[in-house]
Amino acid sequence: MPSQRMHAREQVGPWHSEAVCRRDEAGLFFAPSKEPTAARLSREEAAKRVCARCPVMVECQEHALVQPEPYGVWGGLTAAERRVVQARRRRREAEIQRTTRIAAAG
Repeated sequence: MPSQRMHAREQVGPWHSEAVCRRDEAGLFFAPSKEPTAARLSREEAAKRVCARCPVMVECQEHALVQPEPYGVWGGLTAAERRVVQARRRRREAEIQRTTRIAAAG
């Protein structure tokens, strides 16, 4: 269920129209091919700093988790960080379903 804030934003326009990254270099959020690890980490941290001041960071992050977006920094999370969040969500959902089945059977 979308949050009240998210619902209110959708009435004004799509969330991404308010994204701070629209004014920044897209290369900051997506890795060039064969980027060295130190450069990638530095670029990702810079992208996360942009995300941290974005008014639609939560909406962006949720979009990237639901889609799912396989590349880039979205909502302050890298692709690897999003995979961890998605795995946790799947485990939590499986636990809820298992608990619901046990309760219904009992």
